[in-house]
Amino acid sequence: MKVLVINCGSSSLKYQLINTDTDEVFAKGLCERIGIDGSQIVYQKEGCQKEKTLTPMPTHKEAIGLVLEYLMNEETGVVKSLDEIDAIGHRIVHGGEKFTESVLITDEVIEAIEECSELAPLHNPANLTGIRVCQMLMPGIPMVAVFDTAFHQTMPEKAYLYGIPYKYYENYSIRRYGFHGTSHKYVSNHMAHFLKTRLKYLKVIVCHLGNGASISAIDHGKCIDTSMGMTPLEGLMMGTRSGDIDPAILEYIQKKDNITIEEVMDILNKESGVYGMSGISSDFRDLTEAEEAGNQAAARTLEAYAYRVAKYIGSYVAAMNGVDAIAFTAGVGENSAVIRSEICKYLGYLGLTIDEVTNHAGSGDRIITTPDSRVRVCVIPTNEELEIARETMRLVKGDKAE
Repeated sequence: MKVLVINCGSSSLKYQLINTDTDEVFAKGLCERIGIDGSQIVYQKEGCQKEKTLTPMPTHKEAIGLVLEYLMNEETGVVKSLDEIDAIGHRIVHGGEKFTESVLITDEVIEAIEECSELAPLHNPANLTGIRVCQMLMPGIPMVAVFDTAFHQTMPEKAYLYGIPYKYYENYSIRRYGFHGTSHKYVSNHMAHFLKTRLKYLKVIVCHLGNGASISAIDHGKCIDTSMGMTPLEGLMMGTRSGDIDPAILEYIQKKDNITIEEVMDILNKESGVYGMSGISSDFRDLTEAEEAGNQAAARTLEAYAYRVAKYIGSYVAAMNGVDAIAFTAGVGENSAVIRSEICKYLGYLGLTIDEVTNHAGSGDRIITTPDSRVRVCVIPTNEELEIARETMRLVKGDKAE
């Protein structure tokens, strides 16, 4: 089955055309600066060089139209007509409590996604735009909504409720939802397969460490806790997001700098995290290079980052009363041996021993602990687009979830 995966942002669009029978990616790319001067489309057929074209894209309609033109291009296209595309999978950021799994898109589903938009005002409207444009340009092709929040909907009340008056949950749905669920689901299942066992037999912690970062505790196949909250701002310190802080800080900064709450939130989302603490960069590669050059701000920032990750891992070991395997994934988790090593230095109490040779060498799926380590630590590259494509295929074919 050929599945087109669409991930719409407010001014961007990522896409991949995937063969779900073989996991082959026919083509992929990105539309940038939609509705902004200087918009461009990036297209790459598997095995070929990237094509980059500056072209006006006033709305997502023009962007998706260009994607379809490139996919059908006589020279570098991968389909002869849109009839060859069997289904479309859409990444939807927030499903609230309405969606506990992926669903076939209907008018009722679209209405429910709209109702969740107040929980993700920057993301859900853009996701809905992608759905509506695809309905317009490719009528009749089945579409599936895959939610970032769905995987975490198995969390119990003790994990997702906040210590505020219960009426705010009842009236406004204020609770922990968690994000990166598609990645956590893919990585946990893939790691179990890599370890030649079933996820339902394991206690697993997945560390999705990128510019945005989250950790989840997966107990015998079900997520029982995750670090992000009602929004992606809660949890770990990230590239530019603050992560967990004392809520009173918001009022304190607001009064001291005489700024609005919106300006404070902008600081916490866009000027904080490792960028704010170091004053150098939100890119962990820059921080690692600066630390190696003797920069103390970079050193303390990376130390603080590793410490916070290790604290979350420790809390989830307690929540599950043990752990069998830990996975590192996403840009930092997959590529920074130094950060993995620093995090794991705090985990010796688990009987965990890192093999530094394996940790610093190799690529792809691999175990980076020694054979006698009581807990296995793996590096598992994430593939959210493939997970979306698989979910889309499953629902279109009418197969039941595992």
